[in-house]
Amino acid sequence: MLDLLDGTPADTVGTSVRLPGNLRDAAVLATELGLVASTTELTVRGLRDALEAFAQRAVLDAHYRTDPGARPTLAEIALAAAEVDGNPLAAKPDLVRRAAGEVGLVKDNAGPDDVLLYAAGLAAAVA
Repeated sequence: MLDLLDGTPADTVGTSVRLPGNLRDAAVLATELGLVASTTELTVRGLRDALEAFAQRAVLDAHYRTDPGARPTLAEIALAAAEVDGNPLAAKPDLVRRAAGEVGLVKDNAGPDDVLLYAAGLAAAVA
């Protein structure tokens, strides 16, 4: 898949794609607003982005299978998300690590947002 995505574009092919009406209308509006040259370009861009994401996920999953220690912990992911978002909890790694350890006790399959919300609650409780 990566070779196909990285390769030189071949001839174009015609396809028949059935889109939900509201999605098509939004694509037409994006074209009219000058955000994209055409609905076709937008469709191709979206398809390419989705395929690249699938390929990247597959490569990452394969890496984690061969090196499980490389997988970041939930606390590390939550801290990275806090840093990216400019969340003040990024400056409180101990609190985020504590929240990551505890949030799993109250929610199955907790994600980084759950950890940050729990950490915010812990911070508010002591403030």
